Amino acid sequence: MNSQLPIHISGTDALNSIGENIIIADNEFSVIWMNEKAIEIMNAIAPLYGLTQAEDMIGLNMDDFHTKPERQRQLMGNLEDGHRARINIRGQFYADIVITPIKNANQDEQFEGYMVMLMDVTSQAEEEQKREKLIEELSVPILKIWEKTIALPLIGELDAARGETVIATVLEECASNGIEYAIISLNGIDRFDESVRYNLQKLYDCLQLIGVECIIVGIKPQLALTIQELKNTLTFSDSHAGLRYIIEQQEKKQSTFI
Repeated sequence: MNSQLPIHISGTDALNSIGENIIIADNEFSVIWMNEKAIEIMNAIAPLYGLTQAEDMIGLNMDDFHTKPERQRQLMGNLEDGHRARINIRGQFYADIVITPIKNANQDEQFEGYMVMLMDVTSQAEEEQKREKLIEELSVPILKIWEKTIALPLIGELDAARGETVIATVLEECASNGIEYAIISLNGIDRFDESVRYNLQKLYDCLQLIGVECIIVGIKPQLALTIQELKNTLTFSDSHAGLRYIIEQQEKKQSTFI
């Protein structure tokens, strides 16, 4: 089988068509080429190194871009396959970097240089937004525990901001996946104040509007008195009791259609 590119397709065309930022360095770690996509992102990064544009990086050694160049040289010198890492570019950009050695198949796999790919390049602001989104997702750990049933173990504070996030996330999950029961566990809530009460009541009311039954479980003794102020909310001492109730309700519905 012929492994050569067709005569009308050059290696440069192929590298430019790849949707990633590609930089080529020789075996002395000097930058010798970058594709069009890399030039675009490097035009924004170049000023961080006192350069005017991406083309100014051509001919520079990769040592110039590292705080510990000797460590980078050692890593790249020992590469047999690809190496991947998450890097911070002067505190302004973040990227996943993949370094792959380029070998000459016709000369006993001799190293000719390195291909460096910068993927998922984001600014510091974008990276912080991603981190905040991840934290928000972790703060609403929705678990699917039974047929058409989810559980939400609440931990820590449930202030107004987090309450809105919880309500929006739970509603979207229920509406998107045909959920009929939502178990809200208060085991991790130490303080049941007006904010918690308000958010739980609002969550219950919103779920009721879309036909989802909201069940509160894990009520600690010190919360037992204040929890009664929630209107029409079904409560159980633990998740096991709440799930047993749900299973019984589902069995009753099934027997109705038999």
